Amino acid sequence: MWELDRITFDLNIMGGRACIRGMRITVALILNLMANGMTVEEIIADYPYLEPEDIHQALRYAAWMAEDTVHQLEKVPA
Repeated sequence: MWELDRITFDLNIMGGRACIRGMRITVALILNLMANGMTVEEIIADYPYLEPEDIHQALRYAAWMAEDTVHQLEKVPA
């Protein structure tokens, strides 16, 4: 598992959503910006208090949360 020391959760910040280093920048915001075509450099230009590793960890966190696990279901006799 990757180290995700920049992803923080605090009920007093953004209602406990996954944030970057205790700031009011959510992982969801970073993912939305990237999904809409922004590069790491463009995000940092708009949010200069972010660092490239913040964005990389947000992506790693999202990948971990979206990890697919397949469970084979057993048929139960009727």
